[in-house]
Amino acid sequence: MRTDTKKRNVTQQQTKASPPEAGTPGPPPPPKVRRPTLFRPLMFTVGFAGCSFGGAAILQYETLKARVQTAKDREELDKLVMGSQDMAYWHDWWNQLSSFQRQLLLLMSVVEDIWSNLTEGQRAATGIIAINAAVLFCWRVPAMQRTMIKYFTSNPASKTRCLPMVLSSFSHYSIIHMVANMYVLWMFSSGIVSLLGKEQFIAVYLSAGVISTMVSYVCKTATGRFYPSLGASGAVMAVLAAVCTKVPEAKLGILFLPMITFTAGNALKALVAMDMTGLVLGWRLFDHAAHLGGALFGVWYVTYGHKLIWRRTEPLVKLWHDLRSPGGRGSRPGGGSGLRGGGGPGHQ
Repeated sequence: MRTDTKKRNVTQQQTKASPPEAGTPGPPPPPKVRRPTLFRPLMFTVGFAGCSFGGAAILQYETLKARVQTAKDREELDKLVMGSQDMAYWHDWWNQLSSFQRQLLLLMSVVEDIWSNLTEGQRAATGIIAINAAVLFCWRVPAMQRTMIKYFTSNPASKTRCLPMVLSSFSHYSIIHMVANMYVLWMFSSGIVSLLGKEQFIAVYLSAGVISTMVSYVCKTATGRFYPSLGASGAVMAVLAAVCTKVPEAKLGILFLPMITFTAGNALKALVAMDMTGLVLGWRLFDHAAHLGGALFGVWYVTYGHKLIWRRTEPLVKLWHDLRSPGGRGSRPGGGSGLRGGGGPGHQ
């Protein structure tokens, strides 16, 4: 997450006047800048994180249900194909297609092959990258500048503080900044999804973006340094920290310096140390408070948060199952459910 500051030149006019007489009060002191209250952003952070994990648990339930239905449909389709011995029918069907339709089908087949070769984590990261790319394009539209500054940059001194906590996590003004963040996300997406699952990864990513911004709000308010920030670095740091905490002995390298390798645990320690130094010294190239907030959330979640949050979503999934079942809630004795969400052993 980078900081984006705007400097304004203020011209002051001085007028000559006679010195004040003895006992005459001087000019009043300038009014103190009132520090913003962070109660609403804090409540928004708690509510948004809770909704993210609750929605992810329901999404996992729906995904499992869809996979079961897809398996049944494929089984029936295979029976129909195996039962058809007349291959001339499919040959005639292909010949009846136009040249454009054949090329379109071949293109769709190639895209499907590429998509199927991606890991589940890379597929989830592709959607996040697409959103960030779309927001980056919007920054290049002059007519949208005021809207982008208002909703896609986070600043505790702004009148709009809650919604930008989410939107700024998908916002990059610099192409290099976005490429760096999305490259790290792409490299670690497979690892985080193999540990937590796709739905839980999305919840962690969204929650980390808001929580890291909240930490940035607190630090800016405490120091009185109010400036806008944007970028997905806080959420990406949570993903990186979660993987490095779970697999600290994994070997990592630098893209353009493959001969240099280091462990994931040492890489995480170095990043945290750099951001701590930047926060203490007041560096403003990056939002170091947001980086630290995201990293600490990622470490906490894979260590304690998974058991504290994700496994407690099962009652919500049961309630959702009862509502989705024919006849509504109470259609089964005891309100039991056939499918369970909430992260089984495979997502630990």
